[in-house]
Amino acid sequence: MNATPVSFDLAPALVVLPGGRGALADGGAPRSVRPAEAREVFERGPVLVAHAAMTARRLELPAPPRSPRIFDVLELFAFTHPARFCAPSAVGLALAVGLPEPADPTAQALALREAAARLLVELAVAPTPSREEALAQAETLGRAGWPWAAPVIAALRFVQSGRPWRGAGLDVWSRLAEWEDQPPPGEPGSRPIDPEEASAWLAELLQRSGLDEARPRQAEYAAETAFAFQPRVRDGEPMMMLAEAGTGIGKTLGYLAPASLWARTNGPGVWISTYTRALQRQIERESRSIFPDPAVRARKAVVRKGRENYVCLLNFQDAVNAAQLGAQDLVGLGLIARWIRATRDGDMTGGDFPAWLPTLFAVAPAARAGPLNLVDRRGECIHTACQHYRACFIEKAVRASRSADLVIANHALVLTHAAFDGARAARGQGGDVETTRLRRIVFDEGHHLFDAADSAFAAALSGAEAAEMRRWIRGPEGRGRRGRGLETRLRDMLGDREDARQALDDAAAAAAALPGEGWSGRIAPGSGDVSPMGPIEIFLVAVLDQLHARTSPSDIGMECAARPALEHVRATARAAAAAVAAIEAPLLLLARRLADVLDDEADTLESGERGRIEGALRGLDRRARMTLPAWRAMLTAIDENAEDDPDFVDWFDAVFLYGRVVDAACRRHWVDPTEPLTAAVIAPAHGVLVTSATLADSTLVDPFALAEMRTGAARLPERPKTLRLASPFDYAANAKVLIVNDIERDDPRQVGAAMRELFLAAGGGGIGLFTAIRRLKAVHERIAGPLADKGVALYAQHIDPLDVGALVDIFRAEIDSCLLGTDAVRDGVDVPGRSLRLLVFDRVPWPRPDILHKARRARFGGKTYDDAVARGRIAQAFGRLIRRADDKGVFVLLDAAAPTRLFSGLPEGVTLERVGLVDAIEMTARHLEAA
Repeated sequence: MNATPVSFDLAPALVVLPGGRGALADGGAPRSVRPAEAREVFERGPVLVAHAAMTARRLELPAPPRSPRIFDVLELFAFTHPARFCAPSAVGLALAVGLPEPADPTAQALALREAAARLLVELAVAPTPSREEALAQAETLGRAGWPWAAPVIAALRFVQSGRPWRGAGLDVWSRLAEWEDQPPPGEPGSRPIDPEEASAWLAELLQRSGLDEARPRQAEYAAETAFAFQPRVRDGEPMMMLAEAGTGIGKTLGYLAPASLWARTNGPGVWISTYTRALQRQIERESRSIFPDPAVRARKAVVRKGRENYVCLLNFQDAVNAAQLGAQDLVGLGLIARWIRATRDGDMTGGDFPAWLPTLFAVAPAARAGPLNLVDRRGECIHTACQHYRACFIEKAVRASRSADLVIANHALVLTHAAFDGARAARGQGGDVETTRLRRIVFDEGHHLFDAADSAFAAALSGAEAAEMRRWIRGPEGRGRRGRGLETRLRDMLGDREDARQALDDAAAAAAALPGEGWSGRIAPGSGDVSPMGPIEIFLVAVLDQLHARTSPSDIGMECAARPALEHVRATARAAAAAVAAIEAPLLLLARRLADVLDDEADTLESGERGRIEGALRGLDRRARMTLPAWRAMLTAIDENAEDDPDFVDWFDAVFLYGRVVDAACRRHWVDPTEPLTAAVIAPAHGVLVTSATLADSTLVDPFALAEMRTGAARLPERPKTLRLASPFDYAANAKVLIVNDIERDDPRQVGAAMRELFLAAGGGGIGLFTAIRRLKAVHERIAGPLADKGVALYAQHIDPLDVGALVDIFRAEIDSCLLGTDAVRDGVDVPGRSLRLLVFDRVPWPRPDILHKARRARFGGKTYDDAVARGRIAQAFGRLIRRADDKGVFVLLDAAAPTRLFSGLPEGVTLERVGLVDAIEMTARHLEAA
């Protein structure tokens, strides 16, 4: 497929790499171009590019608006192959359409042009879901000024289409399959899983996957972890197991074997919880050996996330209607319409949605076609009152998870649902229709469970949080803003129930005390002339006064203890608490009246109305019984200058954006969040497996002691079963760990020079990890150009206009590129093979010594706790380097003061060497040359 079936006059293709190196392919021989010429080509057009905003940034230009002159091939890919993966670069596009990886800029420019031609051929030959629908959508986008419309329409008309499509083609909600209710699955059984049976099932799964080699440690892991699937003996004492499985064991399929066996034997279902989105999708892929038939797998292995991750069809319809009046990005919405027709589950954050799509051009945030405006972030769902209820992706996921064998979720969802159910249980209420009582749970990436619990069971009162509460109650109040407030969602349900209608009116009136439009500019204006409106904004201004009086900005932000509070902070907290109570009371009354309706009209209430009321109660419970009481408790403690509760930490902090304060927050966290974790999740379960490649700590007398404390296992009456299996990889031969002892870590010039030379010695394939964004930016500024001059592309979190996932996708696709990042890159990267062969830390990743950490350090062991956290982070980062038996890699730390004891968590066979930079460069080059 080397020629298009019709002739297309394609524009020249421009590729600009980090550092400004560029190339142009215009039908003749491709050639290199200097930045000045590249800028002229880009601004004059017409031109083909891969990611217009990224191209503009590399040319030191602002991100462009949509233009008939700029043909972004990524948009053509999104139209042709919606819901298919593509790394957002010229290399990514080449690989996605089946071209060989282009090495240098000229090859990439040529490949970009060829990729566009191939995509048009594919549209001409086999458009999806139908030629007629694709043609209608292309014509609609053409009327909106989409530059690709003409060639796309020509390609689609190459073959005669059937009956002309009626309408614009954007009403995709009308062509989605609808869910059907299923009978309740009932309570799961308690048949024990035999360890040998689990091992035999694993062997069969490996054979199905084409992996016939003996893997004795994986078989041992599957047999041992069957313990978590044995019947529980006593209430409140789950069959709990902590299992460390080194990289290469085959941990995922190892626990999927007993988990799927238990679900098949006892009924649904096992919940598998991860910390990162990437692992959720990896587990779903691994489940293909268990459920080879895609239709069966869609029912049996369900990926489940919070509702704020899924596209809301009503929000999408509202946006399409607004776009046809000129108020939204119609082109972006048209491309998302194509994706909605192709997506597996409607997941916009980590699923098959191309996260780069909303970032290609400069579009105002309120008009942007992307997750920010299309998911239900604010709890505004109207449930059965929505015309798209039966096609709703969220409802499909909720219902599918009730009967699935395996529910692949994330820690945040599992723990927030558990917190919600725990609060309901404390009031004597049953579970919720959107949540599930978790009987058997696998926590993969279990080393993150403590941090996930910390977030799930915390409270925060900030300008942003309070403004969201106001919007949830009153609805959008600015001109042209979309959304549905509580009154819009509930008024027609209340009928002639006067007391309920009055409670709704009272809540809406009281919510006017919360921050409204423009709140940030009033509490933290650039000029310093504050003008707060309402008791919450006045309190937040007082919080900022206390912050300025007692601290100053630093690497850990700007924070201070909440108590003892300044006198005017106490006074404003008192008024803010009264305002919160005035909102809370009518919302509670409203909740009681809605609950009465469910009770009093149980025999006449239609299922649709019942669903709406239950949905409204869910939102009221979360806010009126959890969020608002937490805010009121914090404010009351500040007003009364109460003694510090030893179980909690209260503090104030400032929220920064682009170097200036834009918000303030009052926060409350558990010192030990495993207390609510155990009560809400661990103790009620029947079986819990917590697993990771880095759970144990060899420096401790009991290697699992810290893991028991950080997972809640230490709070159970009986100790958990433990298992530790070492990685089968030959680290002595394949890995080097170096500490550079002649670099001043606080000098960005020295750190930048060291990273530059190490990246060059490795020939690319390097990740630089930083503990502070400021230092990352300083190093990037110094090394991007010199690396580009040597042919090495450098990407960077917090600099390039892409999220971490998209940056990692590019890094994985471009084998010799490099990437700079912070914690999110360290935790989210999974790049086997040569694409990742060098990891460079700028310094020891000590925990930030903020107020919360200092309280935990005092509780959990002082400096030994600091050591354990840092040791775990180093081990986790190192584990990203060697992902397969034939991988080779070098781990470098640019911190001469790094204690040797922090490296005791690395696998057996790893040798730590302290060397100068010159030696580190030579050793890196020599070790990786052998690969």
